[in-house]
Amino acid sequence: MLKGLNLLNNPFLNKGTAFTKEERAKYGITGMLPSTVQTLEQQSVQAYGQYLSKQTDLEKRIFLMNLFNTNRTLFYKLMGEHLVEFMPVVYDPVVADSIEQYNEIFLKPQDAAFLSIDEPENIKASLENAADGRDIRLIVVTDAEGILGMGDWGVNGVDIAIGKLMVYTAAAGINPAQVLPVSIDAGTNNKELLNNPLYLGNRHERVEGETYYEFIDQFVNAATDLFPELLLHWEDFGRGNAATILEKYEDKITTFNDDIQGTGIVVLAGVLGGLNISGEQLKDQTILTFGAGTAGVGIANILLDEMIRQGVPEEEARTHFYQVDKQGLLFEDTEGLTPGQIPFARKRSEFANHAELTNLEAVVKAIHPTIMIGTSTQPGAFTEEIVKEMAAHTPRPIIMPLSNPTKLAEAKAQDLIEWTDGKALVGTGIPAADVEYNGVTYQIGQANNALMYPGLGLGLIASTATRVNAEIISQASRALGGIVDVTKPGAAILPPVAKITEFSQIIAETVAKSVVAQGLNREEITDIKAAVEAAKWVPEYNDLEK
Repeated sequence: MLKGLNLLNNPFLNKGTAFTKEERAKYGITGMLPSTVQTLEQQSVQAYGQYLSKQTDLEKRIFLMNLFNTNRTLFYKLMGEHLVEFMPVVYDPVVADSIEQYNEIFLKPQDAAFLSIDEPENIKASLENAADGRDIRLIVVTDAEGILGMGDWGVNGVDIAIGKLMVYTAAAGINPAQVLPVSIDAGTNNKELLNNPLYLGNRHERVEGETYYEFIDQFVNAATDLFPELLLHWEDFGRGNAATILEKYEDKITTFNDDIQGTGIVVLAGVLGGLNISGEQLKDQTILTFGAGTAGVGIANILLDEMIRQGVPEEEARTHFYQVDKQGLLFEDTEGLTPGQIPFARKRSEFANHAELTNLEAVVKAIHPTIMIGTSTQPGAFTEEIVKEMAAHTPRPIIMPLSNPTKLAEAKAQDLIEWTDGKALVGTGIPAADVEYNGVTYQIGQANNALMYPGLGLGLIASTATRVNAEIISQASRALGGIVDVTKPGAAILPPVAKITEFSQIIAETVAKSVVAQGLNREEITDIKAAVEAAKWVPEYNDLEK
């Protein structure tokens, strides 16, 4: 058992001023803390006051990171009490500021593992060192090539993995001692970083191709060898690598990619929630994805899979999908199509005026979409003309401008409600205030991956899942989409983030049930509810010797 300064410096065990007189004597810390013994509740009130004294969101984030580095239990007690307030600070959108200034404000690595592509021989040792003997059940790994709407941010992107894991714990109760953020430093093509004398990552352009994939392979082998009950979550990989990596490992280990599947699961839940409100069916929808990168293709695949699952033959189902990128509508002969885009590319023979379909407005006029999803990072792309054109051909258009942070959103929720005379069913990628229009309060669903991945992760860990497959994803989406209140005027297509802990439990139980029903569990599970409950961690101070 750790004692003295080593104990006070261990964030997993440190209780700070909550150590009792007896504990202080027992662990050699008498005289190392002020005399008063506080409760966790008193510490939480004190820490929240300190948080509120900070002037900017970035200062608030830095304060929370310091608390996280010092005392995990107090951090999660505080975050649990102020979850809606803290989520945008520890994760999106404030995490973008911390990534941009990572080198300048760096103090501690926050227990992450940093794997350098230049030192593949150190992968296993690096993971072991960072785990420090802990039973790791969940890794969030990023190579930071495709951060949010920001692009390539090299080693700075580790803050994404750290923030993601904070939400896992705060929303679903995943034990913070069993998680590990991992940064794969493959270099960076961001000239600003390479020219920054303070940059902390490898100072060379990204390593690609065979060497890169070999390194990923070595990482996966080392991680699954060291941590046999591991759930591996891929985050913010570039569009050229994300799908390739997922396809290689999804049938071999328990893994998912949050940008491809997590976003898709939440969007599917939002679409199902919207259709619950409109009373329409998925098989009758025409779906346009604007922005055909990792997220856009991932969303289309998950919606396609659900349409097939509902009985539409695949060939017919594909005719309901259109992908628009910077070139306009994607055709079979469009240059530079990614492997993910190819199955969604259309034939030019389908359109008399195909040469004109080079922008979003022309495509909307040609195909009359009933669902329009934006993952383009093109601010204001869903213009009044486009939205009114769409609304003229469908009674309840589902419109989801998902790009974030705020400055990159395709449209504002208020505009969408006003332009469609209150008919649009709206889901945004960033938090949006209620919209008052013609005497109705429209609640705006946030298609935030955090609605899904914490509950998904808890369910997979609790059920000792060996794989993550399309059936599990479908069941999770249905569970989330089924939570909306269809009777209320102005109802949101997704439940509010404020209730995330409640529906994370519902999703976890739904996921665990699907895992067990398919026989994908490592260990025998007889009581789903009990298994999920047993897997949850609660921020409380315990006897250190238990």
